[in-house]
Amino acid sequence: MHSKVMYLSDLKFNIDTWKRELRFHFNEMDTFQEKLEEIVPRIEGKEALKKLEVYQNRIMIEKDVISKLMHRCRNKMANLNNADINENIDGRLQNEQHTLKEDMRTYIKLHYDLKEELMDYFLEVLMVLS
Repeated sequence: MHSKVMYLSDLKFNIDTWKRELRFHFNEMDTFQEKLEEIVPRIEGKEALKKLEVYQNRIMIEKDVISKLMHRCRNKMANLNNADINENIDGRLQNEQHTLKEDMRTYIKLHYDLKEELMDYFLEVLMVLS
């Protein structure tokens, strides 16, 4: 039973860590959105505005993905909190964790790809406007 309590504690730690990271990323997307709004008046040309709108849409999509992952984390945490300590570990919790872990890994990679693109875009715009 002690090993199951430790196992559940480790899973909860992972989920809490992911939730903190997701909250940070959500706030980061707000910051990027604010920066995009700040440069809108300085953008000239339809093509440049299209590119800016694409990033605005990607930020909205990212925030939606973050919300869905947060919801999954909350559900997973509820499952862990309701787990029967006396029940045999049947792999169900581990399999659910594995799927969430893989989805988080994919999300984090995509998040940092978007972040790099946004940072490059900001540099590009600032250089044109200088």
